Amino acid sequence: MSQFLHDMVVDIKVCEKLSLKDLVERYGLMGGFSSKFVYDAYRILIDMFSDNSCKVFLSFTANLLATGLRGVISELIGKGLIDVIITTGGSIDHDIARSMGGKYYHGDFQLDDSMLKEHGIFRLGNILIPESSYGLIIEKFTWNLLDKLTKIKCVWGVREILSEVGAVLEDQNSFLRQAYLMNIPVYVPGIVDSSFGTSLFMYSQSHKFNIDLLKDQKELSDIIFDSEITGALIIGGGISKHHTIWWNQFKGGLDYVVYVTTAFEYDGSLSG
Repeated sequence: MSQFLHDMVVDIKVCEKLSLKDLVERYGLMGGFSSKFVYDAYRILIDMFSDNSCKVFLSFTANLLATGLRGVISELIGKGLIDVIITTGGSIDHDIARSMGGKYYHGDFQLDDSMLKEHGIFRLGNILIPESSYGLIIEKFTWNLLDKLTKIKCVWGVREILSEVGAVLEDQNSFLRQAYLMNIPVYVPGIVDSSFGTSLFMYSQSHKFNIDLLKDQKELSDIIFDSEITGALIIGGGISKHHTIWWNQFKGGLDYVVYVTTAFEYDGSLSG
């Protein structure tokens, strides 16, 4: 049995001036349940961000951009800790909507959706979004941008368009703005599954405009095969997580990775 008994569980004390760093360090002593995972993730992230040869991927889902965590994600990008971003179409929606003056509000999971609809309010979990802060605000922005871009060329890669979005947004809390300023590519494999993507489609019905999805795949392929070491912070599951691990498999997998998820593995999905 002694071969299994290495680190003893240690009782910790919480004092008034305890920093977040010190608290997480103490999680490593507590041993039990989720605290150990938080500490292990913390150590992996330190190693990953300290490895100058590592190409760091950030993968996250759209719901996070509807919350105040948007500011943290933008700060990570702005501080130069991230090299590549892979996310979902909804992330683009929320980033544009909030950058263009859309207001999101605290709500409740138990609110009645039929009642909210009568008041012109969308519900995203316990976040409330007035209709005026979504949908049309994104469509108007997208069409105005495409009117300018199609004067340059008619076929665009998704990453190219998102860089142009970041160039015109002025909100410093925008992750697309920070990615543009830091010259970080943003890839959205499921771009059509969004209000932004639908606006791209609707525009293409009456204008000479098209999306080259495979252009982004070529860029991702080049990034992977030019990188000896890769790591990822993956928040949430779905297509953004899957696309991150999918491309990294071709170089033998990620050398560093932290998954943050509320999903389980036993259903066979890539969210767990």
